[in-house]
Amino acid sequence: MKIKDIKDILKAKIYTGEELIENQIQGVFASDLMSDVLTTEFFEDRSILVSGLNNPQVIRTAEMLDIEAVLLVRGKIPNEETISMAKDNNIVLMTTNYNMYNACGILYSKGIKGLSNEKNQEL
Repeated sequence: MKIKDIKDILKAKIYTGEELIENQIQGVFASDLMSDVLTTEFFEDRSILVSGLNNPQVIRTAEMLDIEAVLLVRGKIPNEETISMAKDNNIVLMTTNYNMYNACGILYSKGIKGLSNEKNQEL
């Protein structure tokens, strides 16, 4: 699914990366704990990180893991430092009023899956 489709489906506002909205997203990871994100070994190429964490750390984490887009949930409005960091790292930064559960559920129902690994199959 293209980033622009995610934007439309989730009624999101894009703060940075408007020029990247034609890029495809194949996987989703959702967390407010960046330590959980950093210890995850199974990111798909072209992933989006869904989080309620509204500070530059979410962008630093996305940059370290080559995550293409960050979606802030619950109507969070990023500050200038977060926006600037996302812009400098070519990361799409957008926000939605949906909560994390509903945003992920909508993305899942539209065909974007979570991480695929054997550990997930055991749960």
